[in-house]
Amino acid sequence: MEEIVNKVQKSGLIQIDLEDLRPKGERVFFDLEPLLYMGLALREKDFREFIQSHDWDQYTHKHIAIGCTSDAIIPTWAYMLVSSKLADLAASVVLGSLKELEDQLYLQVINQLDLSPYIDGKIVVKGCSKESVPLNAYVALTKRLRPVARSIFFGEPCSTVPIFKKAK
Repeated sequence: MEEIVNKVQKSGLIQIDLEDLRPKGERVFFDLEPLLYMGLALREKDFREFIQSHDWDQYTHKHIAIGCTSDAIIPTWAYMLVSSKLADLAASVVLGSLKELEDQLYLQVINQLDLSPYIDGKIVVKGCSKESVPLNAYVALTKRLRPVARSIFFGEPCSTVPIFKKAK
């Protein structure tokens, strides 16, 4: 009987699954729209009363995106007040949508990634995932790996698309 050889393992490919880099924690959108007076404007006195009486503890250790689903013009200080209340509780706070929050979370992780295991490596960035990975994460990871990697591929080790190869 002939021994089965794992050619992928012997190839020296290093696989990165961006899904494994996804920061843990619940994502929450903090919408200012319900706080608008008649759906049009933010009244400072009412808003400050809300800020004082709201249960901010519910956001502890969560990733928060602050935004407004209405087309109303929200003063800058309103976002500042909300972020000030969340600063010591939430895992992270960004201005924008949940998509923008996810982009920011991935960018933070990718920018802090230890590149030493990937120096002169043949890297495969896994293409399929159970959770949605922002396209921006693939772009940021490619940009970050390119200076250190020998080559970068996209897909699965058995079927890859070449992305980058360092000149000899």
